[in-house]
Amino acid sequence: MYERSFNHLMMTEITSFRSDRSSSIILDSAYALFTSQGYAATSMRQIAEKAGLALGSIYNHFSSKEAIFEAIILTRHPFFKILKVIKETRGVSMDEYLQNAAQKLVDELGQKPEYFNLLLTEMVEFKARHVPLIFAKVTPDIFAITKQIQTFRPDLRPIPTLLIFRAFIGLFISYYITDLFMKGLMPPEMQENALKVFVEIFLNGVKNPDVSASSAALNSSTTEKL
Repeated sequence: MYERSFNHLMMTEITSFRSDRSSSIILDSAYALFTSQGYAATSMRQIAEKAGLALGSIYNHFSSKEAIFEAIILTRHPFFKILKVIKETRGVSMDEYLQNAAQKLVDELGQKPEYFNLLLTEMVEFKARHVPLIFAKVTPDIFAITKQIQTFRPDLRPIPTLLIFRAFIGLFISYYITDLFMKGLMPPEMQENALKVFVEIFLNGVKNPDVSASSAALNSSTTEKL
């Protein structure tokens, strides 16, 4: 009886392992196709062929092409990796922390250019339908990052930390996108230290503080005379 139970357990584990492995192969194949030729242009038959599986066997793991895409989004969305590298960032000052975080974010996106295609597919073809599910998964990482930002609170304006985080992510993803499309078109002086300049813009804005202070003093003087 014990031998029969042991054999049954082993067969169950082997079947589960094979099922997990097949699912992983399907997701790898679909990910490669979705990010290279787009979601709409990819068929279940193409996924099966790339995975080396029979078409019918795919449906034992996923009910539809959209179910495969959703599984990819919930396991391989770029935000998961981006937030992980930002969460691991350290710095002794706000300037150093943001410079390091921005560099890591841009480096990670640069190593995985297919991330951008996946983002576009989610935004354009699915109208960001999966974003609430993604946000639910990344919330712990977001709060960990905002907690790190709060350690620099004396240097910050009284802005909600989540808005600071949102502005940071938005600015440096836009940096990556514009760099991707415009890098070969920009003169060298616009490329040199560009990331550092973006960090400075994020921290200090684009106004010249000396000019702003002079203008404020002039306005104040004019008002007093009136």
